[in-house]
Amino acid sequence: MKRSEEAAYREYVTARMDTMRRVAYLLCRDWHLADDLVSITIGKLYRHWSRVGGAARIDGYVRQILTRVWLDEKRRPWRREEPTDVLPELVSVAEFEVVDRAQLLDLLDSLPPRRRAAVVLRLYCDLSVDETAEILGCSTGTVKSQTARGLDTMRERVAGQASRD
Repeated sequence: MKRSEEAAYREYVTARMDTMRRVAYLLCRDWHLADDLVSITIGKLYRHWSRVGGAARIDGYVRQILTRVWLDEKRRPWRREEPTDVLPELVSVAEFEVVDRAQLLDLLDSLPPRRRAAVVLRLYCDLSVDETAEILGCSTGTVKSQTARGLDTMRERVAGQASRD
């Protein structure tokens, strides 16, 4: 990479770092994993910067890398394991008062990965159906159905929690 390209790359990454971290956090719900995802993303971006650096839609390309890196991480078997020596005690849900933001994050966390990605990209990143389909590598119909099903699931869970209260 040339020095002029490297300066543009650094400027871009510095300007977008916070946004990338927030999107990564919404996808994975773990700040440490979000930092890992962003690191992998900016490494991949660095490798391809000479090809993409002058493009008009760099943000979309970066979101696509970030989303695919997260989906790859979700597929790794060791990510699904959570060893523990002692089982946690069962706690009544009534003992906790849920804050709206925490409740939203829990609802997002309960969605399957591709559905969560569709909801985050469409509603948080405010991407169009076409842009989301391009990032996820699927059809626009799939994006629409995944987003609708994700929102329906979240609504059902909120209604279920409200009826229990």
